[in-house]
This record gives sequence, C-alpha cells and structure tokens, in this order.
Amino acid sequence: MPVVVVESPAKAKTIGKYLGKDYSILASYGHVRDLAAKDGSVNTGNRFEMTWEVGDSSRAHVKAISDAVRADNELYLATDPDREGEAISWHLRETLQKRRALRKDAVVKRVVFNAVTKDAVVEAFREPRDLDMDLVEAYLARRALDYLVGFNLSPVLWRKLPGAKSAGRVQSVCLKLIVERELEIRAFRQREYWSVSAKLATPRGDEYEARLTVLEGRRLDKFDIADEDAAGAAVQAVSSRQLFVDSVQSKPSRRNPPAPLMTSTLQQEASRKFGFGTRRTMSAAQKLYEAGLITYMRTDGIHMAPEAVSDARQVITESYGIDYLPKRPRTYRNKVKNAQEAHECIRPTSIADRPEKHRNRSPDEARIYDLVWKRTVASQMESARIERTTADVVSKDGAVGLRATGQVVLFDGFLRIYEEGRDADSSSEDQGRPDNEGNQRLPAIARGEAAEKRKVTPEQHFTKPPPRYTEAMLVKRMVELGIGRPSTYATIVSTIQERGYVHKDKAVLVPEVTGILVTAFLQNHFRRYVNYDYTAQLEEQLDAISSGREAYLDVLGNFWTDFSSAVEATSELRFSDVLDHINESLEPYIFPATDDGSDPRLCRNCGDGQLSLRTARGGGTFIGCSNYPDCRYTRPFDGSGRTDGESNGDRSLGQDADGKEITLRTGRFGPYVQKGEAGGGKDRPPRASVPKGISPDSVDLDLALGLLSLPRNLGEHPEGGLVEASIGKYGPFVVRHMPVENESQSPGKSYANLADPREVLTIGMNRAVELLAQKRPGRGRRSSELLRELGDHPTESGAVNVMRGPYGPYIKWNKTNVKIPDGTDPARVTLEDAVELIAAKPVRRRRRRPAAKRRK
Repeated sequence: MPVVVVESPAKAKTIGKYLGKDYSILASYGHVRDLAAKDGSVNTGNRFEMTWEVGDSSRAHVKAISDAVRADNELYLATDPDREGEAISWHLRETLQKRRALRKDAVVKRVVFNAVTKDAVVEAFREPRDLDMDLVEAYLARRALDYLVGFNLSPVLWRKLPGAKSAGRVQSVCLKLIVERELEIRAFRQREYWSVSAKLATPRGDEYEARLTVLEGRRLDKFDIADEDAAGAAVQAVSSRQLFVDSVQSKPSRRNPPAPLMTSTLQQEASRKFGFGTRRTMSAAQKLYEAGLITYMRTDGIHMAPEAVSDARQVITESYGIDYLPKRPRTYRNKVKNAQEAHECIRPTSIADRPEKHRNRSPDEARIYDLVWKRTVASQMESARIERTTADVVSKDGAVGLRATGQVVLFDGFLRIYEEGRDADSSSEDQGRPDNEGNQRLPAIARGEAAEKRKVTPEQHFTKPPPRYTEAMLVKRMVELGIGRPSTYATIVSTIQERGYVHKDKAVLVPEVTGILVTAFLQNHFRRYVNYDYTAQLEEQLDAISSGREAYLDVLGNFWTDFSSAVEATSELRFSDVLDHINESLEPYIFPATDDGSDPRLCRNCGDGQLSLRTARGGGTFIGCSNYPDCRYTRPFDGSGRTDGESNGDRSLGQDADGKEITLRTGRFGPYVQKGEAGGGKDRPPRASVPKGISPDSVDLDLALGLLSLPRNLGEHPEGGLVEASIGKYGPFVVRHMPVENESQSPGKSYANLADPREVLTIGMNRAVELLAQKRPGRGRRSSELLRELGDHPTESGAVNVMRGPYGPYIKWNKTNVKIPDGTDPARVTLEDAVELIAAKPVRRRRRRPAAKRRK
C-alpha cells in the first residue's frame, strides 16, 4: 500500500483517520538528517557541498520508512507546508535513494495542507506535486549560513573572549537587541516632575477629574512643574480661583478589530494574557494543529480563506445578532517587513466549534484554542463605536486651565468577545496623568457652568527607563526589523537563554555579563554581521531564493567572501586588544560620568592608575587598577553597570560576633568574601572564595561566615583519621587524613568531591563516610569524576559526558577530552555545546622521531 510520511505520531494518527487503511502512515519524528557536527561539513572550496548524516535517534525511524517503501513503490511526503517541511521531505527522499530503498519506478509525490482536516487532507492527495526545489535551496542556504557562522565565529569567541560560548547568525543579533536595551536602561538618568489634578463637581453634584494644563496663561509641558515648591504654587493658583467650563466637545470615533493571528502575534498575545513563553505557546499550538483543530501555526499571513470568513460571519449572526455583523467581510493586509504570507492566518479549522467544546484538552491547549477562536471571530465583527468627550475648565482671568477627558462606549462591537493585550511600557508619555483619565465616564457637563473645587492634589513623578524585553516584546521587535521567520522565533529566544547569555527575571529578559561582553566583541570586530539592516537584507535574499529570484550558491558565495575575511582579520588579535576595545565601547556603561566631572577611570585607591575591565583566571569579570599588584583595588562588574556599597565597590554583608565587617568582593580569581580590612603590614585579612555554582548575588552574612570558617572539622572517621570539609582549587570536597601506624610511614589523604557547593557547610559525618567509601583510590594521581551525562554523540558512536578532573571540568567523548572554557558553568553545557567543542578541538599529530643514523 502507498506509504505516507509525516513528522509526528500525533499527526500520523489524525491523518490515518481520514485516509483509512489503504495507506501506511509513518512518522519521521522531525528532521532525519543534519550537517555533520564537525569542521568542513560545508565545503566552501567545492561549491558549498554539504556533508549530511542521519542522527542516532533517527536511524530506527528511517529504517522503518525504508522497509515500508521497499514493499511499495508509491511514497507521499506529507510534511508541514513551509520551508522546513519541504526540507524534511527532501532529506527523506535523498536518504531513501542513498539507501537504495526507492525502486527506479517509484512514485514520490509531495502533498501539502494548511489544516489537518479531512477535506484538506483528501484534497491535497488529489493534487500532489513534486518537491519545490526553490524552497529546498532556500533551506540549504539558511542552514549553510548558520553552520558557517557557528563553526567559524564560535572558535574565535572561545579563544579571544574566555567564558563565551557559540555565536549564531540571528541569535547574536537578537542578543544585541536585549543588550542595547539594557545599556539604555543603565545609562538612563531619572528626572523628577509633578502634576496637579483636581476633583471637580457640576452644579448638580456630579464629580469628575481634571488635570492642570495651563498655568499663568501658558500651556504646561511635561517638566514645567519640576519640584515640590512649584507644585505647591500650582495648587495654590488653582485653589485661589473660581473655575467655570469654557468648552465641551464630544467626538464620535470607531475602534476597528485587530487582524487574525499569525505566529508572532499569537506568541505576543499568549504572553500578555497568560504569561506563556514562546516555546510553551508553540508547543500547545502544535498539538492543536496536529489534532486538526487549528490551521498551521507557523505563518506570517493574516488573510483568511473565503469559506472561513463565511463561517465566522454565520457564527457572529447566530451568537451575537445582526448588529455585530459588518455589511461586507473584512480583509487584512500584512504591514510586517518581509512578510511572506505563504499561508493563511492561524484560525480554528471549524469556527462553529466554540471553545467550550475543547475544554477537555490540556489547560494550555484549551487557553490557546480559546484565544485563537475569539481573535478569529472578533476580526470579522463590527467596529466598536466610542464617544470621546473633552471638557476645558478655566479661571476667569485665563491664568489657570484644566482638562477633563473621558469616553463612553456607545456600541461594544468586537469588544464584546475580545480586547487586544498591551505590553507594559513604563516609558509611556502619559505618565503623570490620572489612572482613569481618558477612560472615565464624564457626567453631563454644560458650557459656562461653574466647576466646584472639591480637592486639588499634587503628585510627584519620576521618568522611567524603557522597559526590558519580554519574550513577546522581543518577537514583536524582531518582526518589525524583519529578523528571523515564524519557524525560528521560539528557537532563537530559547537558544540565547540556554547559552547562558540571557536569563529570565520573572517575565523579562536580562543579559548576563557574558552576553554583554559577547555583544561588545561582535560589535567591535563583526559589526556588519550583527547589523539589523544587514540581517534583514540577508533574510530578504533567503526569501528570494525560495521564490526562484536568487541562486543560493551566489548568496552563499557573496556572504562567505566577506565573512571569511572578517574571521581572518581576528587571527592576530590579542586578548589585551579585545579588552581594550570592550573597555572603549562600554566606557559610558562601565565608567559612568562622575558628578564632579573627574576622570571616571581614575583609580580611587591609588589616585594614579587607570581602571579597566579584566577577567579572572578562574572565570568571572571585574574592574581592576592598571597599577596591580602595587594597587589591589577591584570592584565587581556584574552586568548591572553600577557598583554597590562603599567607594571601592565592595558589598557589605554585615558584621561578625567580634564586630568586624564582612564584605563581598571581586578579585583576579573571581568573587570572594573578606573579614575586616588589610592593615599596614604584609598580613592579609581572612578571605574565602565564593565557589562556582553559588551566585554572588545570593551570598549573605551567614553564608560568608560559613565560608570563612572553612575547613570544617567533622570528627573522627570510624576507621580512624580526621575528616574535614572544605573548598579547594577544584571545588568543594571532604577529606580523610589517613592514620599513620608508624613514624616511618608518610601521612595519606583520601578525597571525595561534593556536587553541591553549599553542602560543604552542612555535610555530616555519615554522608562524608559514604562519599569517601564510594571514591575509588587513585594511583598516585587525582582521578576524574563524572558530573553529568549528556547522551550519545549525535553523529558518531560513544557517550558524551561532563567530567571534573584535576585541572577543572572537561568534556569526555571516547578518547577525546576537551577542556570547558573558563567562565562556562559545567551545569549549563548542553550536548550541542559539547559537540561543537569536540569538533573545534585541533587534531594533534605526533611528530615522528628521525631515524637513528647507522654507524659506519
């Protein structure tokens, strides 16, 4: 029987219901091949020839498909109707041909449908087509570009910027957006201003709010009332005058419904209304699509099929009445930059199926379906009719003027079922206005009537910085710039978080120190490739390939010529040069201007050295003096762009029982805690390093005192010997000092590492004895310890693990060991990171010794 291949088992199950038992339906489980994770998989010297490999996880699925195809010579490739779906189908065909599973007379056809419904599926099988090689070549170009950037730029980062991880073509641009917003926030200077509002009443006793807009006969600007004294004078000016209504204007207006959902707006609305991240939203939407409940969810199209429009209008008439139905169907045109509109909008496959029908699905799916249904129906409903009223209240001498604004919804229209969410923008120009201004419902106000003053209130305000990006706001900005595509938004946002460049604080994205430094490095040395316009133009070229207007080899050739030159230009770049460039580009952020106008980079300790950004040998970044070691001044650089505590940047944690101050500091080797201050002699005050795995922000007084008290004496081992817990060069550990039986025997020690750095302060004797017993005795050398199992190598055989050895954490794969870059948290290393590190390790060739000369 004919073989049909789709991506997922859920989709296969749904399609099987429609096609019946006459077809054998199998799932590929996504992509079956990818570029080999090693250098040279895109051969730039041979027309960008690519080396593909079937992943370990895909081999069983490919074998099942191969066996099924050998039994029948008819194959239908029914993967998703976009560029990625076309690529999966192409990979399947190429793989089956390479395995000789397809006979010479085999019929291979491509079927596409925008919705997994019976009508759509049956219609697609009636009109199959060949593979669209323009779409495939667009995929090949995109995949090659991403590979070339990753495998050429990432090693540059590892060598030139310790602690940095891989760089991605679009991910780096996305990271730049977040970092630039953070720098804006840190450079922001707060400004005070005041507003004055009054509670007024009509002669009939009805109250309303008005805001002071005119003072001393002049219209007020935002910052005209600058301080409390000026606000008091304004209050007095209003309170001392009789007021009357000078004019009342009412203007009708219409509010049109928003367009149907596409990928980016679905992600934005799910974030605003439910707090969903992009990946969570797309996961729920994927399940709804595969179940046949909504149309394809990766699209930048907002047009709706005529039959769907007709169904929506019927639902509106039956459920809400003829008044809510426009005379003509609504049509929408996308204004998004580079929108392809290859598919419909995201809508229910059957608009007659109300959300109540699908409440039995998972909570996420039910909420997403409810959102899609309401937005779809609302997009075809009548506009809301609103009356906006403005009343100007003035004094008789014209010195004072106030304005009251309000609105009345005359007809709710689409607002009856749906109102579009809004991003929280704290930089709004409407700051300082009463919360209900513009939305309050004004009472009947007549021109010329008196306005009784019941309360005049001043209110202090401060300007606020632009808001940090949420995932939804970031996607919205990417769409505006033309960066990325619907199938990539969720992956891009997730990747920069997984790389450790960005972390999520509640709902907003905050860059880590490494993310800031990586962006500064790329901006200095690869400026063109993190430029927004350039990235958007490259996206346009990729789209032109998919429509046959560009040749993909030409696009790759033009990109590689310039990019390879940029990579080569960094080969002689020294680490000191990198830090100098970063110091210069981040100077306003790292060294903000001082209030007295003095040099912000002048060392406060010695008064002579220059401050600059430095990296610690053990990872981490700090600000240090150029006169080191004579001057040991340091201050932390934690990504906040500011210093805390005393003038030297230390953070005070409190005092111990003897009254000595405990401080958190950052030095050459990373963060540490210190008791007291250094005296005039050579003796240093007690210090203890903050171990990796403990964030400096989480260090409090109790933790600091615990670290300073190390090593901890746990007592006598049951078999003899003192047991201690402490932190050393390789992290936290417990140690047993082996008992000495005679004077001639040298003392020995047995060590066991602790996975959790905080456990060093709480571990007891029983736990220590257990760990020491599990530890294999070494042969005169410190043995390695397994930290994490990452899984099997995706393209080769053998497990990939994260290990801790005598020289720090490293990746182990078969006989290959690769050091994890300094500053990289081993707990955050993914299998993909590990494979990239393995691929980037240079192959060492043993030198052959010259043959010994024979004696004559």
